[in-house]
Amino acid sequence: MARKLVIGASGFLGSHVTRRLVDRGAQVRVMVRESSSLRALQDLDVEIVTGSIEDAQSLRAAMQGCDIVYYCVVDARPWLRDPAPLFHTNVTSLNTVLEVAVEAGLRRFVFTSSVATLPIGADVLDETTGPHNWARAGGAYVQSRVQAEELVLRYARERGLPVVAMCVANTYGDGDYLPTPHGAFIAMAARGKLPCYVRGVGAEVVGIRDAAEALVLAGERGRVGERYIVSAGFRSTRDLLEIAASVTGAAPPKYGIPRAVLPVAGILGELVARVRGRDSRITRVTMRLMHIMTPLDHRKAERELGWRPRPIEEAIRDAALFFTTRRRGRDSSAETPPRRPAI
Repeated sequence: MARKLVIGASGFLGSHVTRRLVDRGAQVRVMVRESSSLRALQDLDVEIVTGSIEDAQSLRAAMQGCDIVYYCVVDARPWLRDPAPLFHTNVTSLNTVLEVAVEAGLRRFVFTSSVATLPIGADVLDETTGPHNWARAGGAYVQSRVQAEELVLRYARERGLPVVAMCVANTYGDGDYLPTPHGAFIAMAARGKLPCYVRGVGAEVVGIRDAAEALVLAGERGRVGERYIVSAGFRSTRDLLEIAASVTGAAPPKYGIPRAVLPVAGILGELVARVRGRDSRITRVTMRLMHIMTPLDHRKAERELGWRPRPIEEAIRDAALFFTTRRRGRDSSAETPPRRPAI
């Protein structure tokens, strides 16, 4: 039986893809960095290899004997003052991976893309809507993600690589160890530590287990050269925070802040970063990314992959319980995962 390779398996999505494959009885190999935390994989029967997406030799060794590669690597730090790492990981290193993948004779290369690669507009959009129209507003992070998706689809067209690109929405659920920026808000709400919310802000969202299932299904059934939207729907941030608070019985966010405050907060965050000489997660770009997304139509994934996402309430419940129980049992996990892209 050919193995399945997950690159970036130590990360939030990659670990859940790995778990879903193991649950389905697949033989799974995972490729991680030597510095990667393995806490999300420690109970799984998988073959672990170390390597780098910059090293063609380690990539060839990892792909040998595999028929499907699930690529779950991304540098998702839109707040960086120096955007070079974003393009290095998301585009340049990806190109190295794709060159090796072309030689590997794969059946599928499932690429984790983002809903940020889709355009915005007045109507509900799907995978055929285009072209992308907000790269400048999205900053270097969105630009790198758009370039990455264009790159893998070009490899499908011109080099015959069997790519399936998955445009994944904001993911929520258990196992969010870092946590993700949006997961951090759920953690605070679940602990009753978030007194306010921003009015009129929302995003496309999906449970992490459902996102992982979509990637696994794409490896089995996805059409080569196609994109699939992986989202359970558009929800307001206030709704998500209130769900998280209700799960644990915490007080929900009470005070609504106008959305017009966000760019002001971004400017202040950038000034603080400049004075302190280090990155701040509060920038004009990160504030803009909180509310710029357009509602999307994910029926293509349902129709072609047989994907059936759960109600987002279940994923928020999983996340809220994970964050609160993990906090109570913090002493049981001494290893701190690196705040770098998972690979």
